[in-house]
Amino acid sequence: QWYWSYEYWDYTHANGGTVTFDSYMVHEDDLDFGQLRLLEVDRRVVLPAGVCIRLLTTSTDVLHSWAVPAFGVKIDSIPGRLNQFWLVLNKPGVYYGQCSELCGVNHGFMPIAVEVVFLDQYLDFINLNCDWFNN
Repeated sequence: QWYWSYEYWDYTHANGGTVTFDSYMVHEDDLDFGQLRLLEVDRRVVLPAGVCIRLLTTSTDVLHSWAVPAFGVKIDSIPGRLNQFWLVLNKPGVYYGQCSELCGVNHGFMPIAVEVVFLDQYLDFINLNCDWFNN
């Protein structure tokens, strides 16, 4: 319940399944030098810069809210419903957010980390790391 699951519907895994992965907060004892406490995750979402992106969000348990202040995005994830939003990310970099809905006891431990890269780097990432996703 206290993590984000991501699914790239436009890409399929070598076994034919959809490209999916879970993103968990990195525990304070496991942080590398320079990583941000309570914001770093084990697997970042990688998105391309300069492309119109459609993101869908939902929940399987309680209300959550996917919020990344640098993007000006806060969208509720509601059980049994799909919410969508569109955005264009123009500046490569790493951006952080958190669940901004009081969803339960570990609400503060659902960070979001998005790595925005140039389109050619994004395509290389998808092509080279597709097997990484479903592990």
